[in-house]
Amino acid sequence: MAHLLVVESWVGSMSRLLPRAVREGGHEFTFLTRDLHHYLRSAPEGVTHPLLGARNVITADTNDSDALLPRVERLHEVFGFDAVVTSCDYYLPTVALAADRLGLPGPDPEAVANACRKDATRRVLAAAGVPGPRFAVHEEWADLARAAREIGYPLVVKPVDLCAGMYVRRVDDEEQLGAAVRALADFPVNARGQRRAPVVLLEELLDGPEVSVETVSHAGSVHVVGVTDKSVGGAPAFIETGHMFPAALRAAEAAVAEQTALDALKALSLTDGVVAHTEIKLTAAGPRVVEVNPRPAGNRITELVRHVTGIDLAAAFVDVSLGRAPDLRRTDTGLRSAAIGFLVPDAAGTLAALDGTAHRTAPGVLELELAEPGRQVRAAGSNNEYLGHVMAGDPDGTGARDRVEALLGELRTGLVIR
Repeated sequence: MAHLLVVESWVGSMSRLLPRAVREGGHEFTFLTRDLHHYLRSAPEGVTHPLLGARNVITADTNDSDALLPRVERLHEVFGFDAVVTSCDYYLPTVALAADRLGLPGPDPEAVANACRKDATRRVLAAAGVPGPRFAVHEEWADLARAAREIGYPLVVKPVDLCAGMYVRRVDDEEQLGAAVRALADFPVNARGQRRAPVVLLEELLDGPEVSVETVSHAGSVHVVGVTDKSVGGAPAFIETGHMFPAALRAAEAAVAEQTALDALKALSLTDGVVAHTEIKLTAAGPRVVEVNPRPAGNRITELVRHVTGIDLAAAFVDVSLGRAPDLRRTDTGLRSAAIGFLVPDAAGTLAALDGTAHRTAPGVLELELAEPGRQVRAAGSNNEYLGHVMAGDPDGTGARDRVEALLGELRTGLVIR
């Protein structure tokens, strides 16, 4: 039995999948957080959040790495941790530093830090010749306006240190650029209380479909599990509206996406102890790296992979974090594809009606989760405002997306926001 230290987590699916994977692997974990209420609020009424069912739950200022690392060392002397992990992007660099400090398995801290800063990722990949968009990084308005003219409109404005598509916007002219930059400046602290970097990333707007490559790295070898497609909506925002695994690509397209992801991971030195989710645009000019995320994919992509291949990426994450070879053997699950679609609100108000009772037993449905009436709704500006999702599988081919889209269409007819 191994003992893992889990430092914070997202409160979405990985906050349930990670504790499950630890326990199913025969291990135990200690959970370290600065705010217990953050997790209490996310659990259904009367249910203890899985992370708070840890062997030990300890509070500490996880945002102060200088104070946290000595605290982790003292805890290690008592509990004898075998790995340090997190599923939350905002704490990946701290976890890498902690594992390194304790002499435990894990990726290089500098590599993780570079992957978690979009501007650093761009510089490392550009230096290595890995294809990406033209970009610029500045803080002052005059520099941003000049760089935008040099790149050319339309372009994409991004924060360098936020997640879930927050404040990522398409801009078509200098007026829209100014509005996007001001909105970002008005959000100086992220949802976990960490002060943000004030710089802004500008990128060339890329054409073509977007996919992600799911990989597992161990002992210097990177294994490609597969390629997931992505649907994006909500312009001028970039909101993920759905995914399907495997992506409906020609073999040559999948191969070039996989190779580009491998090149990016090698350039960033993320070839050991990492489950990664690398996003790539398949443009008319060839593949271009969008982001490299050194953690398992979110938005239930891990579950799409499991439904189709039998591979549990959460369990693989636990294994490689412990320095152990992951089990990546495929099994016959009876499904050839699995897809998920999200209900994205386009108006603000109060959710008055949303009923999926008749759809829960529809052919192929794997999951159906919907918000309860009475919830306050905001028009979506990122991946954080979903009203629910539906997941379905197809045993015959790549028809899972069509099943999901049909079900979403039916659900939308009963959606009422007042």
